[in-house]
Amino acid sequence: MIITLTINPCVDASSSVAHVVPDNKLRCKEPFYEPGGGGINVSRAIKRLGGESLALYTSGGLYGEMLQQLLEKGKIKHEPILIKELTRENLIVEEKLSGNQFRFDLPGPHLKENEWKMCLDKLSSVVSKSDYIVASGSLPPGVPDDFYARAAIIAKDKGARIIVDTSGEALHLAARSGVYLLKPNVRELAELTKQEISNEAELKKAAMKFIKEEQCEVVVVSLGAGGALLVTNNGYEHFRTPIVPIKSKVGAGDSMVGGIILNLEQGKSLRDAVLFGIAAGAAAVMNPQRELCRRQDAEELFSKIIIEQKRV
Repeated sequence: MIITLTINPCVDASSSVAHVVPDNKLRCKEPFYEPGGGGINVSRAIKRLGGESLALYTSGGLYGEMLQQLLEKGKIKHEPILIKELTRENLIVEEKLSGNQFRFDLPGPHLKENEWKMCLDKLSSVVSKSDYIVASGSLPPGVPDDFYARAAIIAKDKGARIIVDTSGEALHLAARSGVYLLKPNVRELAELTKQEISNEAELKKAAMKFIKEEQCEVVVVSLGAGGALLVTNNGYEHFRTPIVPIKSKVGAGDSMVGGIILNLEQGKSLRDAVLFGIAAGAAAVMNPQRELCRRQDAEELFSKIIIEQKRV
């Protein structure tokens, strides 16, 4: 089973306006609502790619109820963990004149100690050996930086594999706790290794140094339009991403994680799983923000990547 854990989920409200100007009243189009937050977006991507997962997430107040309804509508298996404060809402506005997207992300509710511990207890109660766990997204106020590290310890004790996708100190502590896979970008890898990375040679050197020194089996460095660098103790391999028309960059990273984890759960090799993850991430940018990736697009792009790999 694939389990996603989202301790700071949200309801994403998307709209558009002709032109963004200060002080004026900006009349937006009718909003469109979608469930959001790192792990929830991974579950949504897995569903769109033809797979299934169990989404664990915090839920509070009216937005928490709305989040549950949106997940029901999307036919995503989910289990809310009830909290006292209100689940956050994020606002995404497209300026029609320029095509720019403006994202306003709120910090989220303040979780009490018993609430974030309840999330770990819930994870411990559902996870079993051979499961894959994706712990992803920001930490809300009140949650300690070692939250994902604690989740990794639970996974390790149960014999499950955990993928952590976060940033800052939470990522640094998770890296030391025995995670299976991390997906930092170049900036995050530089922070983790305390090394300056200005070219591909320095990137590969930093990645290899990191994998040798930390308790992490796999690192997939996200390079955006440049693809991804797959790093294990056996070495590294750089995969290029196909060139696609860009409609939105929202959800590309979560789609990539969803593609990787779904293929691993299906028994595919790590290399093929990462290649499919790259295809899923590229497929996400081809669609409007709310759509994430489409299975047909991801499969077609995956075939193109395989062909290109054979030519190299």
